[in-house]
Amino acid sequence: MTEQIVPDSEHRGLVARLPQLPRDLALLARFDRPIGWWLLFWPCVFGVWLAGAGPQLALLGWLLLGSIAMRGAGCVYNDIVDADLDRQVARTALRPLASGRVSKKLAWGWLLALCLIGLVVLLQLTWQAQVVALGSLALVAAYPFMKRITWWPQAWLGMVFNWGLLVGWSELRLDNWDALAAIYAGCICWVIGYDTIYALQDREDDAMVGIRSSALAMGARVQAGIAGFYAAAIALWAMGVWLYRPDLLALLALLPVAGHLVWQVATLDAADPDNPLARFRSNRWAGALMAAACYVVGNAGV
Repeated sequence: MTEQIVPDSEHRGLVARLPQLPRDLALLARFDRPIGWWLLFWPCVFGVWLAGAGPQLALLGWLLLGSIAMRGAGCVYNDIVDADLDRQVARTALRPLASGRVSKKLAWGWLLALCLIGLVVLLQLTWQAQVVALGSLALVAAYPFMKRITWWPQAWLGMVFNWGLLVGWSELRLDNWDALAAIYAGCICWVIGYDTIYALQDREDDAMVGIRSSALAMGARVQAGIAGFYAAAIALWAMGVWLYRPDLLALLALLPVAGHLVWQVATLDAADPDNPLARFRSNRWAGALMAAACYVVGNAGV
């Protein structure tokens, strides 16, 4: 029944063919919307490829599995916390918990199962990377509450979604933290930009039910605000690249991703119901371009 699939699902046909319970569990973990785990996975790639140890495909395979499982776990946890709010927002009212199709007890069980997959991935890493990965748990646990206490929950999301950068890096090396800090800060600005674009879909409903977001905080200046955060992301990424490899040619590797972010801002139309979602989803390609830049910078001359 397609009416039970949320409006921004990317795989209506596949999800709609599943029996009711598996379908609801898939929706709860957002398996119908792979953009989320792409955006969680790409920073892992940034850290691995910037470390300069080559492709590391086996490691990236584990990190991809971890990104899918833990993004799913985070979404289940978010829906458990936000069930009452989700019922009041048109885009989220059909979510399995908000609509009552899945009980909280079953949701907690599904959350545990996804976390067990994450644990398997964690055990593949060095102890240093394990410690770094576990450091994200407090940030993840606090995130669903940020929209209630700050107008900038997107900044907190930026810290959470880019933690894989630190994990991937610490799996392979434990130096050059100044360069990595600049890259990480740039990634946070990137997330604030693209998640503000995503939040444009819910501005009216969010304002009515008291959910805070950067899209509401920026008001009529939202496009300029997004441009500012994207510009900050590029500047901080350039700083990180320079601290890591002070070479003007290395900075050129950032031009494709910079161009893509400029295109997003230039073509953003908040008045078009479909445009913000399409621009948000295009960040899977922004992530791919940044990953390519990290590979070039990290492995040039290796």
